Amino acid sequence: MVMERVWAQAGVDYPATWPAFEAWFADEESCVEYLAKVRWPDGFRCPGCNSADSWRTKRGLWMCRDCGRQTSVTAGTIFHRSRYPLRTWFAAMWFVCSQKNGVSALGLQRVLGFGSYETAWAWLHKLRRAMVRPERELLGGEDVVVEMDATFIGGRTQGKRGPRYGNKAEVVIAVERIGARRLGRVRLRQIDKTNRKDELLSFTEDVIAPGTILRTDGEPSYPDIVGRLHLRHDLVFVYSSSEPARDLLPGVHQVASLIKRWLTGTLHDGQAETHLAYYLDEYTFRFNRRTSRSRGMLWYRLVQQAANTDPHPLDTLKSH
Repeated sequence: MVMERVWAQAGVDYPATWPAFEAWFADEESCVEYLAKVRWPDGFRCPGCNSADSWRTKRGLWMCRDCGRQTSVTAGTIFHRSRYPLRTWFAAMWFVCSQKNGVSALGLQRVLGFGSYETAWAWLHKLRRAMVRPERELLGGEDVVVEMDATFIGGRTQGKRGPRYGNKAEVVIAVERIGARRLGRVRLRQIDKTNRKDELLSFTEDVIAPGTILRTDGEPSYPDIVGRLHLRHDLVFVYSSSEPARDLLPGVHQVASLIKRWLTGTLHDGQAETHLAYYLDEYTFRFNRRTSRSRGMLWYRLVQQAANTDPHPLDTLKSH
């Protein structure tokens, strides 16, 4: 398993600029060596017998001296069995991270010269599956305020009024408040509108740390959730207040607005509801790293997580 280092240094752990990228990865072998260091920072260990005694074959595989198992550096990662060289993958990831608002599949196809739109679409979805670490930290903590509310994303349905009708997807948002104006990290999840209370409970339990001050509107499910998870509740009566909701819960409303703007501006509202969860993962990755001054650092983190993410063949991407 790849362990993400707390710190990383430009020019040592990752290239800081595109010219540096080209110098670091002039050929495929340099990409293989780099991925091996990222994937096995303490040296290669055989996935079969855990032996550290190995040697490289002429085909570039790691051969275990104890059990004879051969292992590719890309095996078990999102790069598994790719027909394209690692350098193309690294370049695609650099392009994805260097663009502040991301890139569409059509844009990636044009930049890398893929013969089909489907290839670019599949690559972006593979990368989105690597953008969120399963063991990521919880939001909040003692005396930290986290705003939580839901928004609706999707198309419009004629003849019906209100977001609960039609093909709109409900997305719950939790965002940390830092002082009066600043926002911290965000967590997002698409939920099932037919089972809202259980979905909200599951989301809150998965992303909010005990002792957090959870600020919500008058949704009837929240008091029970807060009690069960030992949180502190800051209830805001949006519907009975003379102030607009965006002023009472400004964090979640700002995030909701930014998500919709991003989906429209970058993806042109072309996301399918069945894949919305992965677009939310990409937005979370970008939002939580929005203050990073180094695009190279974002690329480095994505490479680390890609090396620790299972393969996702095209048929499984389409079936979601």
